[in-house]
Amino acid sequence: MSPFAVKALQLLLSLSILIVLHELGHFIPAKLFKTRVEKFFLFFDVKFALVKKKIGDTVYGIGWLPLGGYVKISGMIDESMDKEQMAQPPQPWEFRSKPAWQRLIIMLGGVTVNIIVGFVIYIGILNFYGRDVTLNEDLPQGFAVAEEFKEFGFRDGDMIQKVNGEDFPFVTQINKYLFLRDVETVTVTHTDGNTETIALPEDIGTEMFQKDILTPFVERVPPVIDTVLSDHPGYAAGFKKGDRIVSVNGTPITYWHEFKLNLNKDVTASNSVVVNRDGVEETLSVVPNEDGIVGINIAGITRNIDYTFGESVTGGVSYGYNILKDYVKQFKYVFTAKGATQVGGFGAIGNLFPSQWSWIAFWQTTALISIILAFMNVLPIPALDGGHVMFLLYEMVTGRKPNDKFMEYAQMVGFFLLIALVLFANGNDIYRAIVGK
Repeated sequence: MSPFAVKALQLLLSLSILIVLHELGHFIPAKLFKTRVEKFFLFFDVKFALVKKKIGDTVYGIGWLPLGGYVKISGMIDESMDKEQMAQPPQPWEFRSKPAWQRLIIMLGGVTVNIIVGFVIYIGILNFYGRDVTLNEDLPQGFAVAEEFKEFGFRDGDMIQKVNGEDFPFVTQINKYLFLRDVETVTVTHTDGNTETIALPEDIGTEMFQKDILTPFVERVPPVIDTVLSDHPGYAAGFKKGDRIVSVNGTPITYWHEFKLNLNKDVTASNSVVVNRDGVEETLSVVPNEDGIVGINIAGITRNIDYTFGESVTGGVSYGYNILKDYVKQFKYVFTAKGATQVGGFGAIGNLFPSQWSWIAFWQTTALISIILAFMNVLPIPALDGGHVMFLLYEMVTGRKPNDKFMEYAQMVGFFLLIALVLFANGNDIYRAIVGK
């Protein structure tokens, strides 16, 4: 199966799970408050549905347009724009007849479920798989440092000891912390054995984004091949486990990251790679696949930490919370000219999944998407859950309910905004695919 098909299947399965659970978050409280739910659909049933069946008052089904899903709740102005129903006198089973606090719970149900799902998945991953981490002893040759960061006093070979004065054992997290976590100081041990605490600018994360230096610290690991995937170009080219890469396209290679940096990932490019195999140098030619991947890798530099059930609960919730906090922090970059060009649609989401099926990677990515969906849905934009919540909070504070005509117009504006955003994001995906970026 092609890498594209594997990613597409993972994306479809992940979104199907998350959409159904999100809509259940609305459906269950609606039923508890005796509110009629007319339709419950996975994907949109524009003009027709692939499958549908009516049970009680609700039609359950699967639509043909995989852009989301929905529950249609009686007496609510939503994407269905059912003006005829809203023109009738309110009925006791309708959404508009329920107290504001019940309507608020119904509208927050989907977001709440997405947060819980994300946290539960992370708890399950820690409980069943543990966590892969990299410590200083796993990187005896430290980090290669970007030139821009050497100006602050960092040097190639540095080993990370502390961040903001606190011990920092999981050293490969340093780039994320610098970008998102308000880092003021980093304590490092240089190759000469001296330890130094280096102060950083207050806006270091913004500087990293503007200068496109998102990985200023890269692990220095010997370029000795440990894995050769049989269905990738590296296998056909003749790479073998134990090969040590000497050069690529004439550039000498000392560390693995240098190989990745100097490999030409163009699908039409033939790379000349010299390897040392049992003391003898051989030259191999390899052309990456459509994803720019050769299919060779080095031995892992991580170790696995086991978690008890109690530790997995606290650790999973903490991990999920930090994922949410980091995503909220980086969201500000979307409103910059550079950030707007990096907004992605289904292609970008699909590329979060690996090209080979891995259940742990699938669940990790599904948890991330669930948390992202929770945040995006709570934004105060009409047509999103957050838009309905915004108007409900206004009603609860002022005691005045926005009239139906205003809500209809707001829903239409929000809907067109969302369509424009979807077109823009997926347009970015298409552009990047064409220009190869």
